[in-house]
Amino acid sequence: MSSALASFACPLASPPNSNRISNSNGSKHPRQFISLLQRSKNIHQIYQLHAYIIKTGHDQNPFVIFGLLRRCSDFNSIEYAFKIFQKIRNRNVYLYTALIDGFVSSSSYFDAILAYHKMIYQSIIPDNYVITSVLKACGHEMDLKVGKGVHGQALKLGISLERSISLKLVELYGNCGKIDDATRVFEEMPEGDVVGSTVMIGTYMEHGLVDEARSVFDEVVEKDTVCWTAMIDGLVGNGEMNKALELFREMQRENVRPNEVTIVCLLSACSQLGALELGRWVHSYIGKYEIGVNHIVGSALIGMYSRCGSIEEAQRVFDDIFEKDVTTYNSMIVGLAMNGKSSEAIEIFNLMLREGIEPCKISFVGVLNACSHGGLLDLGHEIFHLMTRDYRITPQIEHYGCMIDLFGRVGRLEDAYNFVQRMNITPDHVIWSSLLSACKIHGNLKLGEQIAKHLVNCVDADSSAYVLLSQIYSSLGKWEEAAQARAKMKEADFQKEPGCSSIEVNGEIHEFLLGDIWHPQKDKIYRKLEELNAMLKLEGYAPETETVLQDVEDDARAWALAIHSERLALCYGLVSTEPSRTLRIVKNLRVCSDCHTVIKLITKITGRKIVVRDRKRFHHFENGVCSCGDYW
Repeated sequence: MSSALASFACPLASPPNSNRISNSNGSKHPRQFISLLQRSKNIHQIYQLHAYIIKTGHDQNPFVIFGLLRRCSDFNSIEYAFKIFQKIRNRNVYLYTALIDGFVSSSSYFDAILAYHKMIYQSIIPDNYVITSVLKACGHEMDLKVGKGVHGQALKLGISLERSISLKLVELYGNCGKIDDATRVFEEMPEGDVVGSTVMIGTYMEHGLVDEARSVFDEVVEKDTVCWTAMIDGLVGNGEMNKALELFREMQRENVRPNEVTIVCLLSACSQLGALELGRWVHSYIGKYEIGVNHIVGSALIGMYSRCGSIEEAQRVFDDIFEKDVTTYNSMIVGLAMNGKSSEAIEIFNLMLREGIEPCKISFVGVLNACSHGGLLDLGHEIFHLMTRDYRITPQIEHYGCMIDLFGRVGRLEDAYNFVQRMNITPDHVIWSSLLSACKIHGNLKLGEQIAKHLVNCVDADSSAYVLLSQIYSSLGKWEEAAQARAKMKEADFQKEPGCSSIEVNGEIHEFLLGDIWHPQKDKIYRKLEELNAMLKLEGYAPETETVLQDVEDDARAWALAIHSERLALCYGLVSTEPSRTLRIVKNLRVCSDCHTVIKLITKITGRKIVVRDRKRFHHFENGVCSCGDYW
């Protein structure tokens, strides 16, 4: 690279100029070729034009070839463009720019970088356009070494402060984790550049620097839709859902119209919060402002309604989408499966096949999950083999996980264990935890202890694996072994993730932790809790105190169960909404078996429908029964 840089003293190649091109053979003028190229509708017309260009002797005309390379890229035929380029005798920076742009637009970033190296080797001086393009390639390839070299060339040429180059440098350094370098480049840009600020916001957000991103955002005087959307998207990506929704309200107050990307971000926030009322409001906003419900927005709507537990509304959105693609079908299949609608999910999967839409790995995760929730072992086996045999999809850990869950649900624990042993990839802690949980449910403690040994040796085991192990030992009264499991968790420096449950009431999200006493309505909540505890005893409820990890008195264990976050959220819902209202609760962890029993009884006592989304699936409780069939 350094020897090539010495050649920068050479004069810059002149741009193509149609006015200086001779036309002595009487054929078409180069400008006429450009017009024909621009009117072409597909690559086959390009092939014909190229043949005519060669026949009329214009195949070395830089003006014509530049246009030809551009059109090949437009039709995603970079291989053909490269063949044309290889025949060019006198290459210049413009022709290289056309080729490198083509590589970048077709995601052939490594080839773009190679072409740039070739250009430098041929002593062709780069300009700001080609440097911008190759920096984009370096950013996608995360090639910091080459990117820094290109930055150095831009500095020597005196064009490093060109806006397009600065923007790509911020992206490059951000993608490569060099935040200080990205910040330095950004600070050299003119103040008030909304595009530069948007890029910097995205860079900070990708690395979890929410406060720094907010500082940049607040300094932008005239924010456009893209800038607002970048900030909202970053908040969602960093788990700040409520802040994202509040920022959207601020965006409305500023009379800035959202685009479909903004809407997808908002729906994602509603999905993760389980905020159905807010999600419905976003849906009505889409209709009010006539934002098109294409497959992207449609899939986001389906996902939002599904993850908020309103599968009927998700189905209506799906039915109303005119042009469905694989992502639309996937959203519906996954949504039905997670809500326990196994037969309906399989029906949608079969409809997708009949419509000629090829399923992808996500499609098979969804339909295998449906088979698991429905206990459809034979069909699950058939679909698993269909995936590998007919669609040549290599099973991923998620597909294997669905099959393990399926074996576990029907009690085929030895078959599940043998299936794990035959997997083509190393089982992770999720696989072993799933199998261990099945052993606990079916009472196969001998196999459970064997699986536990695999689990504690997993390098990726997290706190939930040790908690499950400790719970199993506790349920057997093996307090010493339970204590050892907790000690191993502490030794590995795992912190047990605290349980957190949320419920939406009147468009506001209320969050509760274990034993939470900070809610403004805490007195009403705990009075309702005491009232329910008395009613539960009349129904014959006995707390599963053996599942409490601590070796304490039974009364203390019973109270520890009673103040679980989902019960506090439930009590708040009962005292804050009308009696006919369905309560929807979101929990960040797997709901425990005792709370599961309690919520079933509460639906019987109160006549309420209660929907709980935990880490694993949805539980639709009604009249003392849960949609999961007591297996989750």
